[in-house]
Amino acid sequence: MWSRILVLLLFCLLPSLACAAPIGLNDVIKTLETPFKSTTTKDRGTATSGIYDFQADFFQESQIASIDRVQRGRGEVSFKFQRVRLTDVPLAMFRWEYREPTLQEIVSDGRTLWVYQPDSRQVIESDISQISRQQSDNPVTFLSGLGNLSRDFNIRWGSPNVDREGNYVLELQPRRISQMINSLQIVVDRDAVRDYTESNRTGEVFPILSTSVNDPNGNRTTIEFHGIRVNRNISERFFHFNRPAGVEVVRPTQEQFGY
Repeated sequence: MWSRILVLLLFCLLPSLACAAPIGLNDVIKTLETPFKSTTTKDRGTATSGIYDFQADFFQESQIASIDRVQRGRGEVSFKFQRVRLTDVPLAMFRWEYREPTLQEIVSDGRTLWVYQPDSRQVIESDISQISRQQSDNPVTFLSGLGNLSRDFNIRWGSPNVDREGNYVLELQPRRISQMINSLQIVVDRDAVRDYTESNRTGEVFPILSTSVNDPNGNRTTIEFHGIRVNRNISERFFHFNRPAGVEVVRPTQEQFGY
């Protein structure tokens, strides 16, 4: 008798399980793009809520094929997206502060890029618009185009399409030949996808957990984000590099743009 009751209970549960719609590729892409589109709003908990800034701890691992070596680093990253006009791509300001393996800062106010290594007593200062023109697929400037990923990349499921925690894995390839990105993998937070598909809500959970870039030379750089905080109202002044006394400014030529 108890076995019959158990079977009946299972049959009662099956309809509710069957009603759970599978997550489609387009659901994950929209979860990823929507908070960064130029049309997002500051109304939290809506289908068009935007992410205007974020801060996180990060871990970076770079596999360098030519010397068969792995380099690791960690630190804190801050981003701010400034929307001037609805038709414009948001201006991206960022600050990467490396604590390991050596102290280093990569800072941009959206117009100028500074790369500072305290040990060298030099800061490399570049016009970021020149970098964008010379290297529009540069990973430094890539994050400014999160709202238009499907325009710039062919996107498909990764293999496998979920990680051990059930987060979604996407594989992206540039739509045009790139000198810096052969393929890009993005792990999308399952909680952000759930908010979008079940509650029609974006902007409360930062959707990116990690990125992995494979370049044409066989190198791979993976960045994992932890302790992510969104919409902290970070001041624009935080994204301007204040040159310490005695630090030399170096400005690269057009052939040397980079970081």
